[in-house]
Amino acid sequence: MTLPAPLTGVVPPVCTPLTPDREVDVASLTALVDHLVDGGVDGLFVLGSTSEAAYLTDRQRRSVVEAVVSHVGGRLPVLAGAIDMTTPRVLDHVRDVTAAGADAVVVTAPFYARTHPAEIARHYRLVAERSPVPVIAYDLPVAVHTKLPAELVLELAADGVLAGLKDSSGDLAGFRAVVTGVRADPGITGFSVLTGSELVVDAALAMGADGAVPGLANVDPHGYVRLDRLCRAGDWEQARAEQERLCALFGLVGAGDPARMGPGSSALGAFKAALRLRGVIACPATAEPQVPLSPDEVERVGKYLAAAGLL
Repeated sequence: MTLPAPLTGVVPPVCTPLTPDREVDVASLTALVDHLVDGGVDGLFVLGSTSEAAYLTDRQRRSVVEAVVSHVGGRLPVLAGAIDMTTPRVLDHVRDVTAAGADAVVVTAPFYARTHPAEIARHYRLVAERSPVPVIAYDLPVAVHTKLPAELVLELAADGVLAGLKDSSGDLAGFRAVVTGVRADPGITGFSVLTGSELVVDAALAMGADGAVPGLANVDPHGYVRLDRLCRAGDWEQARAEQERLCALFGLVGAGDPARMGPGSSALGAFKAALRLRGVIACPATAEPQVPLSPDEVERVGKYLAAAGLL
């Protein structure tokens, strides 16, 4: 399908369910897609951080896109991450995911070596020149060690290089600069500004953002859709209450013991444990070398679900 311009609403970064031997569990993946579609989401983003894209082989990445695109059948736009260290490698992923049917690609700045804004701009221009679908920038400094400058994003938007921004930087001031810059420039049309934060969706929408890409929406898509609709209706009091409920639920990402695992293992393990407890996926396995949650930690996740009314 054609990507809406701008893309709006709730676009979850879809978890990648795995079998116990760490292969893509296609049956659970399609069940998760049904869970999200039934929740009323507006699009799907596969092969992002929450999808564990960095841990998947190229074969597994393509399998994920093919399975989701086929199952969705054009009902919703499917965005796919084309995330790698260098422009040539990103272009390889662009070719693969678009051949599999992705409606747009989501691309970070190049990483491994430190990059200059001129190199980042060149990267996006080269990708956009060769991509058959729209390119959305992914601002993810925690992983790529580069913050996308607002002025660079706006320049690329004005030149038609980028169709949108997924901002997972945590920099609300920079996010506001992009939102207000897009609004102020009549030359920028159809550009989507999406927050990647689970915790400030109401604030981002109040600023004028187009939507959100919250990982926690895997667990509670209905809640994030409800929050989005309340904000759009101008019911800010109820929106704040729903956002606060989701903030409390987000506490499950800390279920893992930091003495034996990193925050990524804890968060992704918690999302998958929650999906397993809710009966959506068959196995909560995360990709190697992430550390799995213990039974006690899974029980802790269950308490967060119960408190949020999800069990």
